[in-house]
Amino acid sequence: MKILAAAAVLMLLPATGFAQTASPAPAARPASPTTGSATGGAAATLPNTFDAPASVPAAAPRAPRTAAPAAPAVVGPVAPRDPAEIALSETALRTTIAAIQTGAPNYAEMTPGVATRLRGQIPTITPLITGFGALKSIEYVGQEDEAELFVVVFDKAATQWIIARDEAGKIAALLFRPVAAAESAS
Repeated sequence: MKILAAAAVLMLLPATGFAQTASPAPAARPASPTTGSATGGAAATLPNTFDAPASVPAAAPRAPRTAAPAAPAVVGPVAPRDPAEIALSETALRTTIAAIQTGAPNYAEMTPGVATRLRGQIPTITPLITGFGALKSIEYVGQEDEAELFVVVFDKAATQWIIARDEAGKIAALLFRPVAAAESAS
């Protein structure tokens, strides 16, 4: 069940980057300036890429080394958020969890990317979150990557939820994960 939860969580994260993929090759390629071949397998050709360089470029003069600024000894917590913003995030989280448990999330309250990912995951996530039981409590814990982190306790499970809202107040990121055993015992 934890693997399923982890998979569901990963699908709700905003996609910040994907592996590079090659596009289909065009029908006819011009001959490469270095190889003269029109059928090379390289994504791009640069003069002297693998050939011996025509000339060695002169090295740019180096700037004198200066000591890097010292890192703070202890990294402190992120500055506290506005309580009104936290309350709005908690309300959005409560309504979203309730809507997911019924199988009918309000996609209009989400950014298009989150809504699209949730639509694809709702058949898997709804039974999982419904299986957690009734929502008992939501407690604000702090921030994680500029998003609000809440501990949400259900009848049968304790979870952590991360929610971020954009400037318009729409849910821009939403994920959940089980609370570690040590955390749930405290």
